[in-house]
Amino acid sequence: MNEGTMRIPALLVIVLLVAACSSEIDSSSTMSSPTDAAVRSVSAERIVNADAEPGNWLSTGRTYDEQRFSPLTQITDSNVSDLGLAWYFDIDTNRAMESTPLVHDGVIYVTAPWSIVFALDAITGEEIWRFDPQTPRSWGAYACCDVPNRGVALWNDKVYVATFDGYLIAIDRESGEQIWKVDTIDRTPPFTITGAPRVVKGKVIIGNGGAEFGVRGFVSAYDAETGDQIWKTYTVPGNPADGFESEAMRRAAETWTGEWWTMGGGGTAWDAFAYDPDFDLLYVGVGNGAPWNREIRSPGGGDNLYLASILALDLDTGDYAWHYQTTPGDTWDYTATQHMILADLMIDGEDRKVLMQAPKNGFFYVIDRGTGEFISGEPFVPVNWASHIDPDSGRPVETPGARYVAGEKVVFPGAWGGHNWHPMTYSPQTGLVYIPLIGNSEWFANPTEFTFFDSHLNTALDWETVMAAPLEAIEEAPLVLARVSAWDPIRQEEVFRIDSGSNWNAGLLSTAGNLIFQGEASGEFAAYRADNGEQLWSAHVGTGIQAAPISYEVDGEQYVTVVGGWGGSLGLFHGDPGPSETQDAIGRVLTYKLGPAEAALSPVKVVELRVPDIADTDASEDTIRHGATLYLERCSWCHGYGAVGNGSFPDLRYSTSATHSIWNAILLKGAYLPRGMPSFGGVLSQEDAQAIRAYIIREGRAISSE
Repeated sequence: MNEGTMRIPALLVIVLLVAACSSEIDSSSTMSSPTDAAVRSVSAERIVNADAEPGNWLSTGRTYDEQRFSPLTQITDSNVSDLGLAWYFDIDTNRAMESTPLVHDGVIYVTAPWSIVFALDAITGEEIWRFDPQTPRSWGAYACCDVPNRGVALWNDKVYVATFDGYLIAIDRESGEQIWKVDTIDRTPPFTITGAPRVVKGKVIIGNGGAEFGVRGFVSAYDAETGDQIWKTYTVPGNPADGFESEAMRRAAETWTGEWWTMGGGGTAWDAFAYDPDFDLLYVGVGNGAPWNREIRSPGGGDNLYLASILALDLDTGDYAWHYQTTPGDTWDYTATQHMILADLMIDGEDRKVLMQAPKNGFFYVIDRGTGEFISGEPFVPVNWASHIDPDSGRPVETPGARYVAGEKVVFPGAWGGHNWHPMTYSPQTGLVYIPLIGNSEWFANPTEFTFFDSHLNTALDWETVMAAPLEAIEEAPLVLARVSAWDPIRQEEVFRIDSGSNWNAGLLSTAGNLIFQGEASGEFAAYRADNGEQLWSAHVGTGIQAAPISYEVDGEQYVTVVGGWGGSLGLFHGDPGPSETQDAIGRVLTYKLGPAEAALSPVKVVELRVPDIADTDASEDTIRHGATLYLERCSWCHGYGAVGNGSFPDLRYSTSATHSIWNAILLKGAYLPRGMPSFGGVLSQEDAQAIRAYIIREGRAISSE
């Protein structure tokens, strides 16, 4: 990772202040007074024809084509500066908030970490009901990237949520009571679900995550009324000795070598879906391999289908229709689970029905959504693993050494990608796709030996070499510190860029008022002109933002809503932005409309944390260095790079004497497993655990002397 982008946080953390409008996540299902809105059935026809009722937001992308464009025009580039806070709703959590809210007839549905669902009055923000599936916190041990939930689905009189521990639940839309619950993973850890379901033609579609922990990815469909499974489609092949579920899996197995199935294979479909009613095709974004490094999982090479691919499936049967692989033989964690957008574009004088995606690998793709034919692809961030996409084959032309087989390599974009899960948006008005950029570089190193650990993170990288990577080489790599690239998908070129200075990013909304809306890690929520990127309005929301905004209308008044709450993948790793005197570690739903503010955010309360008076370690420098390497490989994903916490997890530098006294019990025996802290028994030795402890003590002593 790029050390030059790390921040040294202040010795301050936020204590959550629960305001009068706040709510705690502590009950299974509660109900207040019902809304006056009539209960109307949500159907495929309504979602397909969503533009006929632009006041609602009925599916996660608003429409099945996932354009995330609102046709509402009351708020425009000429009056957006008059936006005021209409209401906000606080959720007592310090974990990642990544939900796209849905709105139906005056009710807004939003999810929180641990798959908790809230129904709120869309005009006032008053809670109508909440549903807590009581997800066991111990399942957090399988979280690569926090425990968020990206939203619900609506169908008929039900709300659907997929839980972090692998269940799909139907909830009564009026009462918030559970109707049915089905197990989508056969209770096989370490699967997790963070993505939002989609409902199409009475089928609830859901995927899952967990590739790094050693799973075999699949997508499944369930009857929206009964919860019965209709079909299940795997994304990568299993053990050939067991036979193949389909001809597609048999063909895929020909592109793998070794005994990949013993490590799961990966290919989880953890986020992106889209649906085209014209072709009756469901498009699925497929993720990385398990483990990341192809030299380990498939030592003889091969494309490893259908990793890092867009899969088109028959909606009724789940059968394979076609695929397009963005990164054959992925070895960099270049998932293709990023947001997909469907649109009709005039390309070379021909009206083309296209699918657009900007996956992690840094290239923007336009492909024919009926056939999977490659149309065009160009880099939207600096790329050095491939020189270009071959126009005839649609395959990337890799650069020498990019696979780091011979040792090590600085690769960009890194594993965080040029674009991650944060939704982009397409405006038919401007003809531009607005892409949330990342674009960090990463030091990849091939290990001399590797041991697979079931139910633990497995990247198959040489972390000792990564730890010792020369800082100069990493700092020389290009770093994208920009919020948004406004991309012309026909010319395949950037029209303008909105700059900022954050390592992570947030989802986007475009509207017919010539606007795009986006939040930031810093807590700023802003509106920009869609045609040139000029910032027109902003407000500070008091918490970091990652989720994509939405817009809706009730009683002739247009609203814009965004969900705030820090954490998640790079947020945890970087410990950035972290709590501060102006920013809370809290979940928050914020809604704006034209006119003076009708609500004021609660103040932030700050207390000072001091490093406990713990004796310095007498461990050798080699031991501390070994502990630092192990920490980077096993602990930094949650507790932050360099042991710098971000507020979601304990900052280990402030560990008390009580914690240090049971250190090995925590790391090796699962003493904190009920809290979601994994047990590393069998992965780490007692000496390893104490080496990590020595490193943590040294880091704590370092800041206590500042």
